[in-house]
Amino acid sequence: MSDDIPANLVRRTPWPASVSRAVGTPLQPSVVYVSQTPDQLDLQYQGQVKGYTYAREGHPNAEVLAAKIDALEGAAGGLIVGSGMAAVTAALMGLLSAGDHVIGGDQLYGRSLRLMAQDLGRFGIATSLADPTDVGAVAAAIRPETKMILVEVVSNPTLRVADLKGIAQLAKDRGILLAVDSTFSTPRACRPLEHGADIVIHSVTKLLAGHSDVTLGYVAARDGAHRKAIHDFAVTLGLTPSPFDCWLAERGLYSFHLRYDRAEENAARLADHLAGLAGVKRVLYPLRRDHPDHDRAADLLGRRGGNILSFELDGGRSAANALTRAMPDVAFAPTLGDVGTTLSHPATSSHRAMTPQARAALGISEGFFRVSVGVEDVGLLLRDFTAGVAAAQGA
Repeated sequence: MSDDIPANLVRRTPWPASVSRAVGTPLQPSVVYVSQTPDQLDLQYQGQVKGYTYAREGHPNAEVLAAKIDALEGAAGGLIVGSGMAAVTAALMGLLSAGDHVIGGDQLYGRSLRLMAQDLGRFGIATSLADPTDVGAVAAAIRPETKMILVEVVSNPTLRVADLKGIAQLAKDRGILLAVDSTFSTPRACRPLEHGADIVIHSVTKLLAGHSDVTLGYVAARDGAHRKAIHDFAVTLGLTPSPFDCWLAERGLYSFHLRYDRAEENAARLADHLAGLAGVKRVLYPLRRDHPDHDRAADLLGRRGGNILSFELDGGRSAANALTRAMPDVAFAPTLGDVGTTLSHPATSSHRAMTPQARAALGISEGFFRVSVGVEDVGLLLRDFTAGVAAAQGA
């Protein structure tokens, strides 16, 4: 046995040359990249030549994924970050300063609400909440120092539909930035930049990637200076996305349209089925005639109702427990956008930090559930939820 170590064993073997190329996008997990000279590195940082330096500042798999979501959104220069909340944080903290004021929709995702209510104030950024379905309420919340409005196209978990067109016009008239979290609606149903938004945000973790094996976020801004500010903040704080997660998410995007359409069809069927079951107090689905924002949904989303619905049982916690026990094949988990149907209970997950009174004001009771409908055979879903609601009644 020889103790000699081959000269090319450590970092000295070039990548094999090839006149052909891979069909699938290569996975590039490298943290660092080699430049030839200090002069070349200068040119890279100055943007005069294309090159990568350190993965926290960008890497090929993130760039490929961002370009694909840019194409879906009609955006340019989008940024991939480590999670949906990283995207929200990058947009807010990258563009706001101490002394600024931001208005948030009063039914934002639970962690976005926490960021608004508990965290931004520690950095001198004032916040207010307003009903995004009422442009008058948003207008009333504006102050001289208001710099941004943050809303979701479709709120989580009560599925209220924002008056996006009205708020966009208000923001434009007052010189205020409008940031829109479009995670629920996705670009299949709504492209916020086309409706006047300045910033669009996604939790790529959800329906875009679609398989519950990725944690990523996306943020894109219309203005180049805003894009740079968001990018610089994200790089400085290390909101870096995993190359492997980017690679998986890109693969998930290839079936996004197919998954969305099938899940949307299933969701509409399940919503109508639940509405006809004894023991179900109400069903929320944007395209149902009894949805409080039906007309706005039809105008903004067209015929795209999405894959998310919510419903409320007549009973409280005991009924909720009975329903989940009776539906072992439907994953009870605080997520959405998976290929399979998932069921979540906002009172004990996304909105657990709120007081019962605050949840009640939003319409979230102990019997309230959110359903992220998947691509299974719809007959299985109708059977499962029928059994679950029956068990809840028995409780």
